[in-house]
Amino acid sequence: MVGAGPAGVAAAVMAASLNLRTTVVEAGPVGGKLHRIGALENVPGSWSTGPQLAEALASDLGRLEKAGRCTLVQGLAARVSGHDDRAELALADGRVLSAEFVVVATGVTDLAPADAEWITASDEFSAPPLWRATPQDLTVRTYVLGADRPLGTWLRAHPDVTTTLHVLCPPADTYKATEVEDDGRVRLVPISHTTITKPSYGGGWTVEVEGHDGAKTIYAATSVLNNLGNKPAAVTGLVSAEDGYCPPDKQHRRIRIAGDIRSARYQRIATAHGSGAEAVLAYYYDTALPNGGGIR
Repeated sequence: MVGAGPAGVAAAVMAASLNLRTTVVEAGPVGGKLHRIGALENVPGSWSTGPQLAEALASDLGRLEKAGRCTLVQGLAARVSGHDDRAELALADGRVLSAEFVVVATGVTDLAPADAEWITASDEFSAPPLWRATPQDLTVRTYVLGADRPLGTWLRAHPDVTTTLHVLCPPADTYKATEVEDDGRVRLVPISHTTITKPSYGGGWTVEVEGHDGAKTIYAATSVLNNLGNKPAAVTGLVSAEDGYCPPDKQHRRIRIAGDIRSARYQRIATAHGSGAEAVLAYYYDTALPNGGGIR
């Protein structure tokens, strides 16, 4: 398993239940991005925060290690490859691990303003991530780049915040913004492009917004926060689509894909859990059962 987030740990737990031994490779803490999710409401188990769930996942892996069903390896995955008789995972430090198959659940990494085609910004521009912001960081002229789902998570984590967030929403984020469009603390600003510059005097930023109709409006922002979303953290060797995500059905038969790296539309903790378990179960039925008819 490559990645010890919800998908990777779910895969390891499922493998153990099927009497398959696993190695879980993770470069950071178990739980990954869960550590920065302030509020959970759509995940079974009565978890109220991401760190709580991350702690539970770490406990799961610890239980599997103690039982001899799993080994946790600290390392950064560099390349994955599938062969007729095995799958291989090369780590950045030169180690190469071999297995019957590999589940890749490396998830996603944050987009920066420079990654977004709809943003033009001066060299000195920087936007701290929304997920790190505290209520004290907000001002009456706080603008948010993008309407990705962490916006809803942040609002749920800070129910007492009354400051309005002015959210610049490009067309690609419209379907995500429906989750927060009825929240009175959000002002959605549909845009096709924005240009952000430093004003010639005073602090903050000048935000020029071009609407879908081509009309331009200039706003004075005291602070700008990054909520652009994610891009897939694909390991070299995977087959990627045009958007950078890795369709499970396009990979080598010994390489399974799970979690957020599958698609931008399935970036949910619950679906990550399910896809991790499903990836292992599919391998099991294909190969481990007498009539599996799989890759052996």
